[in-house]
Amino acid sequence: MQRMDLMAVIPDAYQAVLGLEKYSRSHVDPTLYELVKLRASMINGCAYCVDMHSHDAMEAGETAQRLFGLAAWEDGPFYTDKERAALALTDEATRLGEHGVTDEVWNNATSHFTDEEVANLLVAIATINVWNRICVPTRREPAHR
Repeated sequence: MQRMDLMAVIPDAYQAVLGLEKYSRSHVDPTLYELVKLRASMINGCAYCVDMHSHDAMEAGETAQRLFGLAAWEDGPFYTDKERAALALTDEATRLGEHGVTDEVWNNATSHFTDEEVANLLVAIATINVWNRICVPTRREPAHR
């Protein structure tokens, strides 16, 4: 059962995060955007966001194979080198351990994307992590049941 509706309690904060979301959506390739959003949500265990981004990706033409494959993207043959670079950055930026994002992952990302593209990708990754950190504690329920 959902604990709280953040939009109802603090609508200005909700709108601020939504502003980041709108920015990200318009500045990251749509296919890559959904893969990154779904992967971060899987890592964070956010059922609401996994549900939403898997449905959004399928509606945009993404295959079930590539979506299911995100759980083991490093071993699957379903992604381009550019997508792999973005997924590695997503994994490390989402988990942000003691050493942050490694030079290897950063350098790989910057070899596939321009500085502006990496910056936009980081904003997209940060934004889905904000949503996950709102939806998980409040137990926001998936829309597609």
